Amino acid sequence: MTSLLHIDASVRAAFNPNPHHNSISKNIAKHFINALQKQYTIDEYIYRDVGMNPPAFINQDWIGAVFTPEEKRTTEQKEILALSDQLIAEVAAADLIVISSPMYNYGMPAQLKAWFDQIIRIHKTFDFDLARGDFPLQPLLSGKRLVIITSSGEFGFDADGIRANQGHLVPHLRTLSKYLGVEHIDEIASEYQEFADIRHENSLAYALDQADALAVELKLRLIQQQRLAQPIEYQ
Repeated sequence: MTSLLHIDASVRAAFNPNPHHNSISKNIAKHFINALQKQYTIDEYIYRDVGMNPPAFINQDWIGAVFTPEEKRTTEQKEILALSDQLIAEVAAADLIVISSPMYNYGMPAQLKAWFDQIIRIHKTFDFDLARGDFPLQPLLSGKRLVIITSSGEFGFDADGIRANQGHLVPHLRTLSKYLGVEHIDEIASEYQEFADIRHENSLAYALDQADALAVELKLRLIQQQRLAQPIEYQ
């Protein structure tokens, strides 16, 4: 069984009257999902466009509700946490998580950060124990795979790129992903958008090719997992 959670973070729509305004990250993610569905059946598909429909920012009342023991929460506090509970349940149910996001001001969109803030929550996605010394936080979810799909106007944000120390989108996603229960990460990136030249065209084409190849790879991994899960019969 495969349950897929798909999060889009761009504030742009995938398709607009002016095609130059189409969201690149959303369209790569859509291409990947379509390629994946051609390879095998997705039993449950959950979609959230947090760019167009952002979750609420957390506030003091939210924090107060989180740190109130569950059995002592008021009706109002339960209502405050209702969205958080739903978003966490969606993450918990997923085997595969796809997050597509543009790079805004060298980091993630505020709407995507708001989604993470609603999910990374004590006693739900992590616990805290000072007996662990300098690393008291421990994730509570596990076993998930994350596909990060990004688009950027500039280029060279990878580890050995000319802007390696300026790109905070993917490093931030990688840091937070452990609280989603992620154990394996794949990355697909399109760059050079602001240059609008052949480099951007090639980068986008390569990203789409990567999406196709990853869909095939995930199918092969699923087949392998199914074979390993089959009981051994002795004659």
